[in-house]
Amino acid sequence: MKKILCILLFFAANLTFAQIKMEGVVKDSLNKPLELANVIAINKETSALESYSITDANGKYKLALGKNATYKIQVSYIGLKNLEETLSTKEVDIIKDFILREGNKLDAVKLTYEMPVTVKGDTLIYNADSFKNGTERKLEDVLEKLPGVEINEDGQIEVEGKVVNKLMVNGKDFFDGDTKLATKNIPSKAVDKIQVLRNYSEVGQLRSVTNNQDNVAINIKLKEGKENFWFGNITAGSGASPDNELYLFQPKLFYYSPKYTINFIGDVNNIGELALSRRDIRNFGGGFRAPSRSSGTNINLGDNGLNFLTNQENALEIENKLATGNFSYSPNQALDFSGFVIYNSSRILSKETSFVQYTDPELGIPDEATEQKSRERSDQVLVKLSASYQPNANNQLDYDVLGRVSNDSQVQNVFSSVIGNTDQLDEVTPYSINQNINYYYTINETNILAFEAQHLLKNEDPFYNATLGNEQNGAFDTTAVALGLDTSVDNYSLNQNRQIKSNQLDAKLDYYNILNSKSNINITLGTILSRQEFNSNLFQFLGPGLTLNPTPTFNAGRATNDTEYNFSDVYLGVHYRLKSGKFTFTPGFSLHAYGNNNTQFGETFKDNFFRFLPDLETRIQFKKSEALTLRYSMRNQFTDVTRLAEGLVMNNFNSYQFGTPDLQNALSHNVSLVYTSFNLFNYTNVFARASYSSNIDQVRGLTNFENVIRTSTFFNSNFADENVNVFGRVQRTFGKIRGTLNASFNYSKINQFIQGQQSLNEGYTQTYTPGIRTNYREAPNVSVRYRYQVTNNTQGSRKTKFVTTAPSISFDAYIWKRLTLRSDYTYTNQDLGNGESQSFQNWNATLSYRKNRDAKWEYEIKATNILDISSQVRNSANNLSVFTSETFIQPRFVTFRFVYTL
Repeated sequence: MKKILCILLFFAANLTFAQIKMEGVVKDSLNKPLELANVIAINKETSALESYSITDANGKYKLALGKNATYKIQVSYIGLKNLEETLSTKEVDIIKDFILREGNKLDAVKLTYEMPVTVKGDTLIYNADSFKNGTERKLEDVLEKLPGVEINEDGQIEVEGKVVNKLMVNGKDFFDGDTKLATKNIPSKAVDKIQVLRNYSEVGQLRSVTNNQDNVAINIKLKEGKENFWFGNITAGSGASPDNELYLFQPKLFYYSPKYTINFIGDVNNIGELALSRRDIRNFGGGFRAPSRSSGTNINLGDNGLNFLTNQENALEIENKLATGNFSYSPNQALDFSGFVIYNSSRILSKETSFVQYTDPELGIPDEATEQKSRERSDQVLVKLSASYQPNANNQLDYDVLGRVSNDSQVQNVFSSVIGNTDQLDEVTPYSINQNINYYYTINETNILAFEAQHLLKNEDPFYNATLGNEQNGAFDTTAVALGLDTSVDNYSLNQNRQIKSNQLDAKLDYYNILNSKSNINITLGTILSRQEFNSNLFQFLGPGLTLNPTPTFNAGRATNDTEYNFSDVYLGVHYRLKSGKFTFTPGFSLHAYGNNNTQFGETFKDNFFRFLPDLETRIQFKKSEALTLRYSMRNQFTDVTRLAEGLVMNNFNSYQFGTPDLQNALSHNVSLVYTSFNLFNYTNVFARASYSSNIDQVRGLTNFENVIRTSTFFNSNFADENVNVFGRVQRTFGKIRGTLNASFNYSKINQFIQGQQSLNEGYTQTYTPGIRTNYREAPNVSVRYRYQVTNNTQGSRKTKFVTTAPSISFDAYIWKRLTLRSDYTYTNQDLGNGESQSFQNWNATLSYRKNRDAKWEYEIKATNILDISSQVRNSANNLSVFTSETFIQPRFVTFRFVYTL
């Protein structure tokens, strides 16, 4: 790997030395420098765009040109005459200034090439064709090549360090709430322009009174000829594996017209290629944002879905079916309808082995080796409908409804070196309906009203069964007696039904008064009303028609729950926004009247109080694309009903809990500092974020272990928990080469009680990821990365240290304008800190043939896991243990595919 890296660096250095530098200043006729003027160089021999530059605040530009060549230099600036000159290079650098004069733009020189990047106000426009070399197939292949744009490890788009949560195509929402469906499915050849909308506000009426600097959206402009026609592609393929036949069918169809759009994405395969994973769909929010998100109140409604053994990218067998549809319809300029349907079905066989070390070894908890096998089934459906009515510039009414239903199950066999064999069954069929209504009314030039309300109805019904052998002097014996089980049976069959119903209303009314061009005041009146009902019962199956409702020997014998939890928050918020030169100050506060009570076992626990929560945001705008933002907020965190319910709950055969009805809220202090800079002159992108949080009265666990079987209850910790996160990215483009350095640091401190003793867990992780990539139009391109991660954990007297190194390289080449070769390789080594290490390799490759770029048919051979490794390893830690896991994965797959482009 080191040799390859050296060769690539030598290759890049040779290309750099083969160039000369041309630089200077662009001015107007009054000798004033022009910022954001465009300068391009076109090679007269090849007629290709050789280099381009956008001037900085001082009017400076810089071009990288070849030696002994002739170029046509074109200089342009909005409102001034374009300028064109012919220039020949030798073997020395060139310094040359340009002066643009006023005149009719229509009489200017016609530009032969579009600028790869242009700026119009807060909109950054990339010309997609300027960054393509022929190997691209999907939108994400283009996005990865754009300066300032990244696809992170979760598949999200980041622009200048900010996650993009909204993506549109021709101005229409594309599956609002997630960008992965767009990046992985929109064909790259259909993309004309990529518009990055910085300081984006979905409500134009609020643009001048709210801070939108963290809001970034992307709009994809389609090429001419793609409107009023279906476009997209259909992929079909097959192959063979040691165990079964492989298949793949992926239709991706799009239709756009000025009035309506229709998009369909389908995917049926058993080779593990996923447009959306199960986790993606579970986290798919549909673009919903809680009205109370900035109020200072967080209430956790809990998540009682299944914790599947593995994700869909690491398993032995994966079968997946996906069908999605997205539409929009605009009958007139004032009214828009849109929506989507997503259906996903997956069947997974997984296997994982782990070695677990529990917390402080002085507490006497044994180490545990486990092996888990699982068959997982998941069927999920999401439906969203939206309507927006804007009869004039002063009124806007939006309504959204998102429905979600799923049917999930998991059958597991778990072998524990301490407990033995256990068979488990998990089932859940939850549903939820989320509705949102917003109304914005501009009274006059200085007064604006905004009403936002959201209602959530959610029902969860998890069922759990565990079957364990009743062995003499077995590890489960003490637990069985404590639970009150019948110990005369040959096998314990433990069962639990749970049902959690949640009903929440979140609403607020905002009044904005624009005091002058530099300041405004915002007054908010809001409320959160929440109701949760929790029922559960634990029972032992003894035989056909025979069950036992056990009475535990602890927790006052309570093994069932019938709990009702009501929460209310009525708050008044006041914020003042002031612009002064480079500074924008937004101090504010919210005054809350909280009320919550829970009723169970004939007793009601109440807690009513007031709380003052201040917050502050200060922004320094050094330049148009350089800013520093400081934020502080105090927040109240309220727990969900399952931690208040006093009856015994079985999370797993080796994990039990019972709640504490008089738990109080947690209070946190949160500080963050964010620096962003994007220099279009030299394409240097710098992003840095540092955050700190201190949690007071945090809800923590009181945990007792019987061997590896734990029972927990909860308390408000008097010890402050802390978390520190620092992340930085520096990216610089040198001609056709882009270098990136990512660095992150995380520190966390958690206080809890285990075996009656205070336990302080500290975790410290640092990660460094340097990388370089090329973007040549003709030559092959490579991307090289190196990830170095050190994880330190301290749990009582136990200290562990994991070191992970992962060099990787990806390669793509467009050969003879017919063949496309793409390949990626990663070598991962993990030092376990005890003198042992584990490693694994991933290598994938694809070879495609098409007659030319416009050919309808393409033929592809794709190989995954070429080295046929059987498993991958990972190290991790939580608040109770550190563990090393080995996850078994799919074998080598080779598939042959046909791709037909509409």
